[in-house]
Amino acid sequence: MFRFEHPEYMYLLVLIPVLAFMQLYFQHQRKKKLKKFGNPDLLSHLMPDVSFVRPAVKFYLLLMALAAIVVTLSSPQFGTKLETVKRKGIELIIALDVSNSMNATDVEPSRLDRAKLAIERLTGRLVNDRIGLIVFAGEAYVQLPITTDYASARLFLSSINTDVVPTQGTAIGSAIRLATNSFSQQEDINRAIVVITDGENHQDDAIQAAETAFEKGIKVYTVGMGSTDGAPIPTTPGNKSNFLKDRAGNVVITKMNADLMRQISEAGNGKYIAANNIRRGINDLIDELGELEKSEIEAKVYSDYDHQFQYLAALALLILLIEFIVLERKNKLLNKIDLFTDN
Repeated sequence: MFRFEHPEYMYLLVLIPVLAFMQLYFQHQRKKKLKKFGNPDLLSHLMPDVSFVRPAVKFYLLLMALAAIVVTLSSPQFGTKLETVKRKGIELIIALDVSNSMNATDVEPSRLDRAKLAIERLTGRLVNDRIGLIVFAGEAYVQLPITTDYASARLFLSSINTDVVPTQGTAIGSAIRLATNSFSQQEDINRAIVVITDGENHQDDAIQAAETAFEKGIKVYTVGMGSTDGAPIPTTPGNKSNFLKDRAGNVVITKMNADLMRQISEAGNGKYIAANNIRRGINDLIDELGELEKSEIEAKVYSDYDHQFQYLAALALLILLIEFIVLERKNKLLNKIDLFTDN
């Protein structure tokens, strides 16, 4: 595992191309001025010890040394030990509904966007817990296996839309069953499933799935997205003029089924939370999850990092030494050794 302890210093590398461009510009200006005095080939015979290449070589050596110094200041490190770290937490799997009805805009900007915002806020509040992510519509898929890497969870979350599951529908029961089987094999740890949906279940027995999960020691919470008044379903996300219609040509209205979600959470010994108010809903969910007893969770992390800056510092010193040795004028003793060819 590689990292920079102070990555902010890397911004100084922007100076390298800027200084290089300035050097090229001033070198061009010097050549133009020399041409005003006469033919450069004739002038070179009048100034046998003057080198036009050596100053540029010394300058670019200084640039190389500067780059090495900047990277040295950033303190590059390599992780050398993969350790098993024990923390206190729970395992949590979020099952997110990505059916087309989640594009409805009865909550702004849409049910799905509001749900993703809720998950983002939730992951920002978790500490030391393992988290997994499942998406479902007509079928359920594991989007992110159980992990302690919250950054990966947010990365996967950003790419989710209603096209990630090819089969449309709302199979809440399938999502709960998949989540139940997707936890780690570690024993003696509290687990919970959070189902975020509008509750329009068309395909399976979600209540039975929640009961089965609770029998295995897993609590099931439901978070409702949408309103009971309902809203039309855009044919494409964000489209507020074209809506899904039934065979008779009537606009389909999708309504949040709060009653079903309450029944699911009761069967799973959890709680139903209406998340129309994101901040309040997530705070309520965090409070509920906080009541679960924390257990020791094992996670493998790079715990020791070795500093590698000394090699770059030595390289910078070597380059500076070479730059010091290289003279701006030609060395009469080394005239026969043509290391720097002037044009």
